[in-house]
Amino acid sequence: MKLLIDGHEAYVYTGGKAFDPALPCVVFIHGALNDHSVWTLLARWCAHHGYGVLAVDLPGHGRSAGAPLTRVEDIAAWLHRLLDAVGVEKAALVGHSMGSLIALEAASRASTLVMVGTAYPMKVSDALLSTARDRPEAAMAMVTAFSHSLASAKPGYPGPGAWLRGSSLALMRRLQSRQTAVNLFENDFQVCDRYTGGEAAAARMSCPVHFILGALDQMTSPKQNAVLGALLKPQVHTVPAGHALMAEVPDAVLAALRAALQPSS
Repeated sequence: MKLLIDGHEAYVYTGGKAFDPALPCVVFIHGALNDHSVWTLLARWCAHHGYGVLAVDLPGHGRSAGAPLTRVEDIAAWLHRLLDAVGVEKAALVGHSMGSLIALEAASRASTLVMVGTAYPMKVSDALLSTARDRPEAAMAMVTAFSHSLASAKPGYPGPGAWLRGSSLALMRRLQSRQTAVNLFENDFQVCDRYTGGEAAAARMSCPVHFILGALDQMTSPKQNAVLGALLKPQVHTVPAGHALMAEVPDAVLAALRAALQPSS
């Protein structure tokens, strides 16, 4: 589905079903140098089980036009305008990594907040920031290695013919090459690194909060969640995966998401 937000075309994947604003809405927000496609399996399940689905491509990512935004606060405000455009007041906000910070900042419009592969502060090492700036291809290889646990490689991963690390790297390369005016990888890492509004956003929280964390995550370690954990008091779901947990253990992440969306079921 294509929308017009701030004069630019914004693409939203609706899970294979026409979006119906009358249904309970789930918004999926991707992380750094990713797009809506990382949510395909979860988005399709939700769309075929009674939810209206909006898996967004953030500005300058995937099929969405416009310059990539540089602050979590600005992206959260953009997300609010997207919800206005489709006639949705409240939605379950589900964000991965950088997307989890955006969901947190945008949570005044959340019926439920689900932070996947999250950490706060989400500081990025100086070495990785400089590599993303000067040698983005090398930085992509580093992030791919750190984002995937051994569970994603043979013989641990059960999907025959699937190369999770290769497909993740290919997605990052494609998104980086399409954005010729800006180093998208560096931009997104800076968005994560600079965000300091987590405490204030947590103080405004008025909805249920869930964390879905990878026990083997080397990018956003579960140990980095002490600050938000104390403030938000979330229900924590831990799955046996790394940072790319939606790809590595989709069934386990779906089970956790269902528990967040359907707490009484």
